[in-house]
Amino acid sequence: MSIHVWPVSLAFSKSKRVLTIKYDDDTEYSIPFSQLRLNSPSAEVQGHGSGPKPPPPVIADTLTIEKADRVGRYAVRLHFSDGHSSGLFTWSYLRELGEKHLN
Repeated sequence: MSIHVWPVSLAFSKSKRVLTIKYDDDTEYSIPFSQLRLNSPSAEVQGHGSGPKPPPPVIADTLTIEKADRVGRYAVRLHFSDGHSSGLFTWSYLRELGEKHLN
């Protein structure tokens, strides 16, 4: 999925355990931290190559996002409280996750 809209803000709510992302086309999505962790685009979560996908990680009810690092103009690296930080979430992938979460 290719998009030509950009995020204008990311807000992390530790109390609600959600990431709210707003785009410049006025769309806004709130994605639970647990869904972000379960859908991390990392090889650790998605699998390596054509092999089978590994079992989903166990997600604690207390999972939070400790910090986020911008990666160029196209993505963000999320650092989860369980130590996972190897997935790069592109702006289009976050939008896709937000749209799926609404359904």
